[in-house]
Amino acid sequence: MLILVLALAPLPLVAQQSANQPSSDAVAKQIVLEIAAGEFARVEQRYTPDMSAALPAGRLAAAWASILEHVGSFDSIVSAAKTGRVQNFDTIVVVCKFQKALVDAQMALGDDGRLGSLRFGPHQQPEPPWTNPTYAKPDSFTEQPLVLVNGKFQLPGMLSVPAGNGPFPAVVLLHGSGPHDQDETVGPNKPLKDLAWGLASHGIIVFRYVKRTQKYGSQSSEDPAKLTVDEETISDARAAAVLLAKQKKVDPHRIFLIGHSLGAYLEPRIVVDDAQIAGIVMLAGNTRPMELILLDEVHYILASESSPTPDEQKQVAAIEGAVKKIESPDLKPGDSILLLGGAMPASYWLDLRDYHPVAVAQTLRIPILILQGGRDFQVSPATNFQDWKTALAARQNVTLKLYPSLNHLFMAGTGPSLPQEYEKPAHVDEQVIADISAWIATGGEAPHLGPTH
Repeated sequence: MLILVLALAPLPLVAQQSANQPSSDAVAKQIVLEIAAGEFARVEQRYTPDMSAALPAGRLAAAWASILEHVGSFDSIVSAAKTGRVQNFDTIVVVCKFQKALVDAQMALGDDGRLGSLRFGPHQQPEPPWTNPTYAKPDSFTEQPLVLVNGKFQLPGMLSVPAGNGPFPAVVLLHGSGPHDQDETVGPNKPLKDLAWGLASHGIIVFRYVKRTQKYGSQSSEDPAKLTVDEETISDARAAAVLLAKQKKVDPHRIFLIGHSLGAYLEPRIVVDDAQIAGIVMLAGNTRPMELILLDEVHYILASESSPTPDEQKQVAAIEGAVKKIESPDLKPGDSILLLGGAMPASYWLDLRDYHPVAVAQTLRIPILILQGGRDFQVSPATNFQDWKTALAARQNVTLKLYPSLNHLFMAGTGPSLPQEYEKPAHVDEQVIADISAWIATGGEAPHLGPTH
């Protein structure tokens, strides 16, 4: 069934909730009932400014008509529950019963009742609890909270410390694209937590933290209209390495970065002028521009469906239009790109135009470990991994490895990988943990890595 994103606008800060105001889940149910009653203008009055910019008046009515076309008439509200909190916004899921299916209405509600985001999608059962990967040995390490302070930004984090006196090698984990928690939670899976627990079991200190855009939303930059990857990832990654070097038991001469997806893509830029980092590990690092990676991904997903719906085809066409605008020579600071239902400043894309990760990586003298899943549909190995291999394979301090059975999250499977695979509980493959640990143990030399999976 179609997942229709009505809006996913950045969340501004709002005033605190009054004691006389109804609970957020009650407000969420009221909003759904107003939509079902056709009171679209009333709902639109609740929009935050970012929401209004991303979702012009009248689009809500059209989107609701499309939902009814797919799942039949609206019947009732099954339940409503708060699922989390971002800045001063509660995230709510309202389970709605339609004639043909259950649908989840997900929204972000400010403390003053303002609506910061809204989307409808297929009903999801509650996620099963995360369980330890079999290769993790919780008795061999401890975890302690560690807050990353970078200017006015404070990001909660977790430090995993092996038992013993040390000093130990240490790593900072860097998230993929999107606002992530410290574990990079995707459905029931937590790839960064897998990495942290697995590496700590091998005698490596690991620091992971909440991504700035997850905690601060549109306030991640002093000027939201000038947001770039510097604010999203790079500045905090450098600050995290400095913080890690000051921790007890850490060997400050053996600090490594491990980046996944976007984090891997940006690693060469992060370390280009940093003499403190001993080496970098790149997991599913793309070499092609991010907008083209996204376009490849949506084309792949659309091609996997036997009969894409007209609405899905329209959404793909909208993404294609956004990519053309991103690549247009007429794009200028101050412009806004509407992508996947959210508005992104042109500054983000203009900043990346002159960044070529392979070229920057070629200038680095530190050891590099490049790992890639062979079933990755988000960062295709046929283009991206091959680019890294062509450019760097001859370097003695660069090690590359492809795991044929692993997907973008470095979790094993069979057949073509699709987004639905991420909904199944799994763990980062044990061989990946073993290979990274062996590489770090040699100081980034090129040890014999284990068999591919």
